[in-house]
Amino acid sequence: MEKIEQATYDGYIKALMDISRAITSDLFLEDLLKLIVMVTAKVTGVEICSLWLVDENEKPPKIRLKATQSIDPEYVKDRSLNLDEGVVGYVVTHKHPIIIKHVMRSKRFKEKEMARKLGLVSMVGVPLQLKDEKIIGVLNCFTASPHVFSKVEINLLTAVANQAALAIMNTELMLKTKVIQEELETRKLIERAKEILVRRRSMDVNSAFRWIQKRSMDSRKSMREVAEAILLSEDLGYYSSIPHALKKDNK
Repeated sequence: MEKIEQATYDGYIKALMDISRAITSDLFLEDLLKLIVMVTAKVTGVEICSLWLVDENEKPPKIRLKATQSIDPEYVKDRSLNLDEGVVGYVVTHKHPIIIKHVMRSKRFKEKEMARKLGLVSMVGVPLQLKDEKIIGVLNCFTASPHVFSKVEINLLTAVANQAALAIMNTELMLKTKVIQEELETRKLIERAKEILVRRRSMDVNSAFRWIQKRSMDSRKSMREVAEAILLSEDLGYYSSIPHALKKDNK
């Protein structure tokens, strides 16, 4: 096994700990992705670290650049690739790291003009892999001088990438759960508002729903806001007039 300085090893362990803490945090996905590339770049000392995620909402799926610690406009511009395109496509489809000592000499590396402008030389790309072996993205590291990434470095980077994959999936799951909870709460509020309209205005259920829907469109407010206003008016005991919150906003 190749020798690695203790300070470098300790740095990787700290990176893993930082990302591990993010798994149980309430970071937004964008902030989490920035954290991952920043701690990875700091630990490895590379010129540029970037994170790509597979976008399965696209048909066929694409892989998109989602985060980088680079501030160079040439690199941070919106970029996406097909799953069979470039080095990131290779890592996703083959499910293992790729090492390129000279990106300008690599047929697989497509962005040679960008590499030339930014002075990028060597790179490594590792998959963001979950326990079920699903690949959700790729973590790329570029150096500004020729560098041979050792087996130890690849193993440590892979550990960071896999931990990052877990943190990303956990954050997305928390977001989906929050959205579902908000949808359920909205449905409950609308149901209670419909009951008030049925009781107070002698409407049937369908008419009550359409009344809330129309009021939402007329006032340019969400159906949840309309329902909350109806409930508030009921609680305060003045249902005879429509609350100001429901009046059309002409601003």
